Amino acid sequence: MTIFAAAFFVMKITHTEVYKLTIKMEPFVIATEVSYYTQNIFIRIHTDEGITGMGECSAFPMLVGETQNTCFEVAKDFARISVGKDPLDIEGRMQELHDYIAFNSTIKGAWDMALHDIAAKKAGLPLYKFLGGMKKTIQTDLTIGIGSPESMQQTAREFVADGVKIIKVKLGKKGEVDVQRIRLIREAIGPDIKLRIDANQGWHFEEAVVTLQALAPFDIQYCEQPIRHQYDPLLPALRKLSPIKIMADESVFDHHDAIRLIEAGAVDYINIKLAKSGGLLEAKKIADESGKRGIACMMGGMLESRLGLTAKVHFAMANDNIVFYDLDTCLLGQLEDPVVGGARYNNYFLEVYMRKDHYLNSLPWMEKILLRALS
Repeated sequence: MTIFAAAFFVMKITHTEVYKLTIKMEPFVIATEVSYYTQNIFIRIHTDEGITGMGECSAFPMLVGETQNTCFEVAKDFARISVGKDPLDIEGRMQELHDYIAFNSTIKGAWDMALHDIAAKKAGLPLYKFLGGMKKTIQTDLTIGIGSPESMQQTAREFVADGVKIIKVKLGKKGEVDVQRIRLIREAIGPDIKLRIDANQGWHFEEAVVTLQALAPFDIQYCEQPIRHQYDPLLPALRKLSPIKIMADESVFDHHDAIRLIEAGAVDYINIKLAKSGGLLEAKKIADESGKRGIACMMGGMLESRLGLTAKVHFAMANDNIVFYDLDTCLLGQLEDPVVGGARYNNYFLEVYMRKDHYLNSLPWMEKILLRALS
């Protein structure tokens, strides 16, 4: 009797390209930082089956503690670690990165995204279907950066004239001026436009209490991250004193943070960002654990191009507990769009296509990015 052993072939990673992806922007001001350009990283993971996966991350030093340069250096180590490994074992690959270096969630998010891209392409499915989701309506807000109350009021008028139905306003610089900003904006846009605010940790506790109470008459959906994450123990008290619901952002990097804050009675909602969670695997845990405890989530982002945006839209479509969308990342003054295909804006609604349909635009442009990466 002859026994034949069945050959079992496992896809393997052959190499990974890493590039710096810098896009010039109109200055965008929040409480802790002014952005003049994106600090992004683009990666492309190659496999021995000819399937490639693309990922992107966007560093925000003041919020996450990573820069484009730190992400680039760590990415070179990740590329070395990943060679010869099975990209379809996403949990295994990500655990290797966690074992290699703590934190660094931003660059880990790019790796997780690219691995999911490979897996979805291997399955022949758009990412949202691969993740078990279906298409749903996603309407993003549009954000007003910090400026003078009058200039922000004028921007709000322009947004509404352009069809925006949900406006997010950056605050966090002097509570009394923030109240004036919102008063003028609400006067300009009327009662029907939804209004959200984000202090980006800019207020101290007492200022947050006074400001949020003063903002009560202006029908605010919620306030993101009113105080610094170091003061999370004060959030339950602030939530009780605030007439406006509280959403955690910088205070939640992983599902452990989410559980801690929810069980402390500190938050009403949670903002999920791939740059904080380290990718889709952990983002799903945040959404699931929050949902079990009756807390809805928002899909947010940093300053990703439409490559990163596409992954976020697909992920949001695969998670019923994500009900708010802050996906205006490509509309915040980016002066070029390097992506072909992918998610598209249609009057502030997001439309998605197969992940394989988007890629970075033009080889000469990529050569410029490569030169930046090697300089």
